[in-house]
Amino acid sequence: MINCPNSKKNNSVCNCTYSGCSRHGICCECLAYHRASDELPACYFDKNREKTYDRSIENYLKNK
Repeated sequence: MINCPNSKKNNSVCNCTYSGCSRHGICCECLAYHRASDELPACYFDKNREKTYDRSIENYLKNK
């Protein structure tokens, strides 16, 4: 994990509910991780859909 100068600010707005996430508040690592899996990070989803942990692009698009 990198030392992110914005992690405190990012943590205050990050809506990821996965408690074991090592990338919480480190947006660049989060984006890279999810893009590698053809997913989107939690911040693309509303509160209820984020809790499903279905971060697929299909899930994002079907509810737009």
